[in-house]
Amino acid sequence: MIQALADRHGAQLTHRTISPRDGRPAGVFGDYERGDKTIRLLMPLTMMNEAGEALRMVDAAREDLLIVCDDVNLPLGTLRLRAEGGAGGHHGLVSCLEALGTEQVPRLRLGVGAPDMPRDLTGFVLSPFRSHERPLVTGMVAQALEACEAWVAEGIAAAMNRYNKAQET
Repeated sequence: MIQALADRHGAQLTHRTISPRDGRPAGVFGDYERGDKTIRLLMPLTMMNEAGEALRMVDAAREDLLIVCDDVNLPLGTLRLRAEGGAGGHHGLVSCLEALGTEQVPRLRLGVGAPDMPRDLTGFVLSPFRSHERPLVTGMVAQALEACEAWVAEGIAAAMNRYNKAQET
């Protein structure tokens, strides 16, 4: 998702963030301009459960951040924007909220859940999408790109009103 935004806007994700805990690379970032705003895209390089390490060195107001993550609790193709709230069991989001020290940060969740989802999610979340799911995923990513851009241009409330609905199947 972040790479798709970078590609769309010509942002080069070539700068690194370093984990203050252990000195390992935690993320890559790059900027692009939109009007008078500089938009920074940050993509973690860590394991999902440590995604917050990429945020530890970010110096930005929390309302100026938008965390984008997958969510197995949402049906495939569903987008859900929120202005704040808990992690809902998502370990990567837990890591991000802990790193930021607040739940008061906007987030965009992309639904990747399936009706026949197994109890052990490791294989499920690491598996490629099935061929019949790919058109829905492609549409969801396109909508998510638009939702991110609406958030930048109009704010979280407008983006939520426009994009918090299930994708057509």
